Amino acid sequence: MSDELTGRIIKQISGYYDIAVGETVYRTRGRGSLRNNNITPLVGDFAAFQPGHGDDEGYLLRILPRQNALARPPVANVDQALLITSAVEPDFSLNLLDRFLVYLEGHAIHAEIYLTKTDLAPAKLLEKIRTSLTGYQAIGYAVFAPEHVFDQAVLKQVQASFADKLTIFTGQTGSGKSTLINHLVPGLDLATASISRALNRGRHTTRTTDLYPIHGGLVADTPGFSSLGLLDVTLDDLRDRFPEFVALAPNCKFRGCQHVSEPHCAVKAALAAGKIMASRYENYLQFREELSGKRPVYKKK
Repeated sequence: MSDELTGRIIKQISGYYDIAVGETVYRTRGRGSLRNNNITPLVGDFAAFQPGHGDDEGYLLRILPRQNALARPPVANVDQALLITSAVEPDFSLNLLDRFLVYLEGHAIHAEIYLTKTDLAPAKLLEKIRTSLTGYQAIGYAVFAPEHVFDQAVLKQVQASFADKLTIFTGQTGSGKSTLINHLVPGLDLATASISRALNRGRHTTRTTDLYPIHGGLVADTPGFSSLGLLDVTLDDLRDRFPEFVALAPNCKFRGCQHVSEPHCAVKAALAAGKIMASRYENYLQFREELSGKRPVYKKK
């Protein structure tokens, strides 16, 4: 079609898809062929569409190949996640932190860790947490643990990481995600209102995941997802969700080494030498036990 365009879905609600092409937003409806082929468009998808004319909506024609797709929140082509964890209320948990990281690694999503409620934590506890987070920095995860809550210099560092990326916020329930988002993206409500006015539509009360252009990138306004379970991971690929294990694996004697009981394991050698975090390895073993105890789920063909 001569007037076919390509853009990114920034909002989905009640069968309508708002697609951004530069600064312009088009409202479309999905073609029946998408439903017939069991294709569910997600916010974040790049899509080909035919724009409407006048008061008529356009049509979403097809979804372009995805880099990744999450179920919680329902969003595609995510580049990074700001993983928010609190020092207290709820208590800081290395186990929960690793669960989130395992999930994100499986979807090729870079994670940055932000520690909240540092003002409420006793000094000794905060020092212990910061020491643990130093280990994550060594692995390659950026860590933000400001001395003062909502320190402007730290917030600017986080904001700078948004450029040219689609960022989602996730972490513990009650960790202060919404409050942090309000400090990081103070104009988010204004952005929501302006898009609504541009489309000449009223606000919807339905809970949706929307994307907004912020600091040179896109930000999902949903607080994200929170789960204690192990999502989208199997016993076979769990080891590949730990970057520090992946880096050492070529030095293991056996190519399929699971880093548990095999001889001449480079990961266990690094553990004994204090070169990888003991807590990470302990959580790895615990996750293996959980996955081993899972009953298989057989999908209908």
